[in-house]
Amino acid sequence: MKRQKKKAGKQAKNLVKKDVPFIAPLIEGVPPIKYWSHSSLMSLLRNPLAWYKRYVEKIYDTPSNPASVVGRAGHLALQYFYGGISKQGAIELGLEYLRNVGDFEINFGKAKSRLAQKKKRADMEKDYLQAIGFYLARAPHHKVLGVEVSAIATVEGLALPLKAISDLVVESQVDPAAVDIVDHKFVDAFSKDRADKTLFLMQAMFNYYTVRETFKRPVRRFIIQECKKRKNADGSSQMRRYVIDFADHAQDFKVFRRLINDATAEISRKRLYLPNPSDMFEGENSFDIYRLGLLEK
Repeated sequence: MKRQKKKAGKQAKNLVKKDVPFIAPLIEGVPPIKYWSHSSLMSLLRNPLAWYKRYVEKIYDTPSNPASVVGRAGHLALQYFYGGISKQGAIELGLEYLRNVGDFEINFGKAKSRLAQKKKRADMEKDYLQAIGFYLARAPHHKVLGVEVSAIATVEGLALPLKAISDLVVESQVDPAAVDIVDHKFVDAFSKDRADKTLFLMQAMFNYYTVRETFKRPVRRFIIQECKKRKNADGSSQMRRYVIDFADHAQDFKVFRRLINDATAEISRKRLYLPNPSDMFEGENSFDIYRLGLLEK
């Protein structure tokens, strides 16, 4: 019996290895990616092995959690709304996207049975409809210049280009010559640090450079519009707005540029990419890869 189990385990391991590329030999001094994005940089800092799998080997097999899927549906609805479609039409298109996401693409967590997953999907639809309803009930007004603006910018002094997607690029209300960037976020709880949150600032820097490159105009502010998905018991607003004024962050630009270059230098040398089991998003998956040696040479 033990011999059979050992043989079956070895067969399973070999089967998986066929489907997962080995780590390609790295050319010393040459980064294995073409550009940095906010999600890529945060992934490297959070979980190096998960970063390598996704951004170097380009293996996209990690299911999304329900909150992420709901957030993407909300973003899609706002993309259509600010693109000129009616509120109801935008809501329906977001709902259509949500319903078309396959079960295999969602990490249902403890909801293992078919019935439990069906209930989870119903809860996801409820959360989406409630959240997008809250947002569109008080949708901020802007003079929109661009929706879902995807761009890559080559920045002097940085070893790799930067890529970002800006939800909205709008005329700045504080500087007629400049533009502002608006970022939508659907959240379970409002951010405690507001505009001082480092994660927001790092994201804003990516958007700053790519929008400046695309629109050839000064970029003044990064505006975060948070929408809380669950209704506040006290009846307070479901929306919060945080503003990062780039004019106040000269020192942070220096730190950002240093971080980008340090990260580029780190991935340009021969190194081991280790897992982080405490990573709440891909910790288990990255450690399974490490345990089985699936990305070893």
